[in-house]
Amino acid sequence: MSAQSTPGPGIPGKKPGTDSPRRKGAGGRRRKPPAGRRRGLLVAAWTTAGIVVLGGTGAGYLYLKLNGNLKTVDINQALGADRPSKADNGSENILVLGSDTRAGGNRKLGGGTDDGSARSDTAMIVHVYEGHKRASVVSIPRDTLVDRPECTDTQGTAHPAAHRAMFNESYGTGGAACAVKTVESLTGLRMDHYLEVDFSGFQKLIDDLGGVRVTTTKAIDDPNSHLNLTAGTHTLDGRQALGLVRTRHGVGDGSDLGRIQLQQAFVKALTDQVKQVGVFTSPKKLYDLADTATKAVTADSDLGSVNSLISFADGLKGISSSRMTMVTMPVRYDPADPNRVLIEESKAQQVWTALKADRPIPRAATEGTATGEAKGVVSGS
Repeated sequence: MSAQSTPGPGIPGKKPGTDSPRRKGAGGRRRKPPAGRRRGLLVAAWTTAGIVVLGGTGAGYLYLKLNGNLKTVDINQALGADRPSKADNGSENILVLGSDTRAGGNRKLGGGTDDGSARSDTAMIVHVYEGHKRASVVSIPRDTLVDRPECTDTQGTAHPAAHRAMFNESYGTGGAACAVKTVESLTGLRMDHYLEVDFSGFQKLIDDLGGVRVTTTKAIDDPNSHLNLTAGTHTLDGRQALGLVRTRHGVGDGSDLGRIQLQQAFVKALTDQVKQVGVFTSPKKLYDLADTATKAVTADSDLGSVNSLISFADGLKGISSSRMTMVTMPVRYDPADPNRVLIEESKAQQVWTALKADRPIPRAATEGTATGEAKGVVSGS
């Protein structure tokens, strides 16, 4: 099976020993899933950014309040000049992360203790092509073993390089700056922007939208993510949506790759839902959505104001769902540890080369790579 999804929209950690894949590979033996917390997706940030555009229609004092909601990180200052060059073809790359910090409202949603640590639960590279009419999205499995480069976080603390480190630990080690540094090291691509969304913001955003309608081709029952859906059509509220994008053992092969397939399908449904919501007919709904979105987002300093996000989102308006392709970074299960995956280097390089040249990702780049066997289980309605 191929890791590439059919063209569709999309943009959106763990602690060692918890919530890891159980599939060993083709013909491999499945492991009993370990008990523990399950973490989940945080909404597609380009969709969130699109909603932020609504805030631009409000009065001045509302603008100031929305502006005050935003949190920012100065990636450029932390990483300095030792980075890939910016593209000169008009394209942009955005790294979208969801973190599983246990602080605040996320502790109730994610479970576990607030120990001050966090991981990047969802990581997606969004490549917006020249002209901003098309985009490709590459999901990076969080359990991928990588060589993490030396990096300096936004507080100025240096962190040593590490061999065979889990990808999602880059964020836990040095925050957003180290996550960006790791992605740039893996891909050779400059990340022009960074966006991060949290658990509670994701859930509230779905509720403010009035839910998201999806169809499941089979029943999903996963006590770990508190999700129980019969086969059929459902309008998911925020908690159900969070459960869907967190689930892994209720569908597919129980791996994080399967969860990525569910996340990509949900993002497609969410995108279609946002386009259909008549927010401009209700000033209160318009403000509630903008307020929720700005509270949920952490952005790089270049996007750290409502005006900047409005401009950014306005540049994405021309990207319809039919002009967005989603893939998973080419990987294979690690023969030494079925709970981890390894990058298929030659195939991954095809992906990065295509994006650097602002070309579509070739189908051959993802053919024959590991998948989670959950494709087609969820679709929009």
